[in-house]
Amino acid sequence: MSPGRTVGIRLAWVVPLAIFALAAAVLAAQGIRALPAVQSFLVQFPGTSARPEWAPVGVPAWLAWQHGLNVFFILFIVRSGWQIRTAGRPTMFWTRRNTGLIRTRNAPTRMGINVWLHLALDALWVLNGLLFYGLLFATGQWVRIVPVSWDIVPNALSAILQYASLDWPTGDGWVNYNAVQTLSYFTIVFVAAPLALATGIRLSPLWTTRRFSRLVPLRATRAVHVGVMVVFLVFIVVHVTLVFATGALRNLNHMYAASSDGGWTGFWIFAGSLAVMLVAWFATGPRLLKAVASLGGTVTTR
Repeated sequence: MSPGRTVGIRLAWVVPLAIFALAAAVLAAQGIRALPAVQSFLVQFPGTSARPEWAPVGVPAWLAWQHGLNVFFILFIVRSGWQIRTAGRPTMFWTRRNTGLIRTRNAPTRMGINVWLHLALDALWVLNGLLFYGLLFATGQWVRIVPVSWDIVPNALSAILQYASLDWPTGDGWVNYNAVQTLSYFTIVFVAAPLALATGIRLSPLWTTRRFSRLVPLRATRAVHVGVMVVFLVFIVVHVTLVFATGALRNLNHMYAASSDGGWTGFWIFAGSLAVMLVAWFATGPRLLKAVASLGGTVTTR
């Protein structure tokens, strides 16, 4: 049996089962919400924790730009990482020039061009992230994505039930995120991103030593690194779905135009960013990679 036919048979079973499970979950959540005790719980914990009085309101322009850059970097980091896993033996290799300030006694590091691209994008993403962390704490915006009270837990349960029952929590992300959003953003920014960086450093050919290999096993690190990628992808799918399902123009204005109105500015900036990413996706071929990689090293083919 061909691989394509096998996949088709699996989808023929998986898709109906997934739809049935989703419908069952929605009906169950709606039934639970009808219980008097649960209704009292939802009144007591509406799904959003109260924010401190000093918490800033709104999305500053720097955060909107950071968000757009992060989307770009994550897209191509995931793409280059997937190419490393699926492309087989590379046809082009990048070798660092062992001259000037980076002169070392060891032989220059040689790596596949996809590994070089992945590391180069990682470096830009990390620099963007360091700037993000600095501005986040300097401006007080951290309080919007860091839990500051334990009532975040029952409020998160409340918000999950509201999402599951399709009677979604009401709120204004310009002022305050609901508990699920807060916990999700906290996990991505302060757990998943640092974990991706730490495991990526271990997997990088620039940091491989025998002692390091004994301390941090390669196979386990790779499994965690791929797991973090899956977490990012699941978050992105859910995040994008809710952005468009809970007021697309308003949400896009928040994230891309740093504005709270219902105009189209955020949409057009978002559309422009998609166009840039689409052009970059198709332009990032072997010829362009070779030209850019040659600026900092020697590119050879096999």
